[in-house]
Amino acid sequence: MIPMEYYLIVSTILMFVGIYGFLTRRNLLAMLISVELILNSVDINFVVFNRFLFPEHLEGFFFSLFAIGISAAETAVAIAIIINIYRNIRNIQVRNLDKMKW
Repeated sequence: MIPMEYYLIVSTILMFVGIYGFLTRRNLLAMLISVELILNSVDINFVVFNRFLFPEHLEGFFFSLFAIGISAAETAVAIAIIINIYRNIRNIQVRNLDKMKW
C-alpha cells in the first residue's frame, strides 16, 4: 500500500504548478488549464483523506465526482467566454482584454 505522504506530495506539486501557471501565463487558455490543475489537486486530496481516514465510506469519492462535474461545467462556460472574446478582438491575451471596454 502506498503511504498517504506520496499522494500529498503529488497533490502539492500539482497545486503549485497550477498556481505558478496561473500567475505567469498571459494566455486565457493556459490560465484555464492552470485552474483545472488546482482543482484536480483538491480532488486528489479529497480521495486520499477519505481513503485513509474513513476507508469504509465513499463520501470523498462522491464529492470528488461532484467536483469533477462542476469543473467540467466551469470549463465549458470558460471556453465559451474565451471563444466569444476571440471573435470580438481576435486575441486571447489577458493584456488585450481592456479593449473590450470601449
